Amino acid sequence: MASTQRPASSGSSEGGDAAMDERKRKRMESNRESARRSRMRKQKQLEDLADEASRLQAANERLAQSIKAKEEAWVEMEAANDIIRAQTMELADRLRSLNSILEIAEEVSGLSVEIPQIPDPFLRPWQIPHPIMASPDVFLHGNQGLFA
Repeated sequence: MASTQRPASSGSSEGGDAAMDERKRKRMESNRESARRSRMRKQKQLEDLADEASRLQAANERLAQSIKAKEEAWVEMEAANDIIRAQTMELADRLRSLNSILEIAEEVSGLSVEIPQIPDPFLRPWQIPHPIMASPDVFLHGNQGLFA
């Protein structure tokens, strides 16, 4: 039995190889272009993420500064409140002392003196009949102070 091999026709074989080579070349070129676009997309994403990270870091820094400023203001306000509380307590003590003097004077002289009740601003500050105006020199002694 003789093997029958068909001789490849030179026209169709070369044309098929050339068409196959052309398709392969076009596919490789398309793949290269696709890879280039993919690298460009990744580069753009990386740049966008870097920009966002930078923007977020700047925002974080602004917030941290704002928080620090508010904490400092709170500490100052708390210190001022502590001073006012101490002044209020001292004034309440002085008022009690003056009221007791008025009571003694009332008993001794027989004159009726109206002695106001001492409001407790710590329990019901909204019920204070008038605003309390305080100044730093309220505790000065001598001709300038409140109890001169």
